[in-house]
Amino acid sequence: MGAHRTTRLPPDWQATPDALRDRVVLVTGAGGGLGRATALAAANSGAQVILLGRKVPQLEKVYDSVAALGRMQPAIYPMDLSGATPKDYFDLAETIAREFGRLDGIVHAAAHFESLRAASGIAADEWERSLHVNVSAPFLLTQASSALLAQAADASVVFVLDDLDRVSRAHWGGYGVSKHALGALASILHDEWDNTSVRVHTALPPPMRTALRRAAYYGENTMQLPTPEEFAPAIVYLLSSAGATARGSVLDLRAE
Repeated sequence: MGAHRTTRLPPDWQATPDALRDRVVLVTGAGGGLGRATALAAANSGAQVILLGRKVPQLEKVYDSVAALGRMQPAIYPMDLSGATPKDYFDLAETIAREFGRLDGIVHAAAHFESLRAASGIAADEWERSLHVNVSAPFLLTQASSALLAQAADASVVFVLDDLDRVSRAHWGGYGVSKHALGALASILHDEWDNTSVRVHTALPPPMRTALRRAAYYGENTMQLPTPEEFAPAIVYLLSSAGATARGSVLDLRAE
């Protein structure tokens, strides 16, 4: 898995109402952006969605939107990834096992980005927060959930990347470093789990109309960018059985 192993969404694939039927999917960063869009798309495809995020009011709004679809009832799991401990992740996995009895997918959509800043000016706590939320948290959450995922006949873990060429440039700091590390983590997990029932995927969306994008590009009119809702069906593809053909590669969602 990496920059040299990419794939595209099949042009004829669509997220059907039963694409994720009977699956339980955990979405981090579910309060907004791609996380919110993915939660809605997954629920609309039949999944029971667990909404993880740090801001309860935002999660409650997403909960209401998912519930309004009339499919499986979602669940809210508040967690601030920046301060979470290994025990918190294992407690989460135990709660999912107790309440739902299974876990078929995780979408790591949560991301932390403060601002563009020269490396010499990054405060130590800000650097550590970027690395923790963007790399350590996905690893620890996946590790804690691995036994539960392995019980599923077909499970998938989806990591959301960023354009590594772009975030390798000046001023991207901890966020840029963390996205490189996240890609490496996904590659390692794929090699370790390639012969198991747990698939590892990475998705590379283009610039989207999100708060993170606005924070990085102050003068840009983000209203001209596509919305996360346009790319959420691609995440459903990776969570579904159809996504097995994309196992171990980067699903590139940028324009060709």
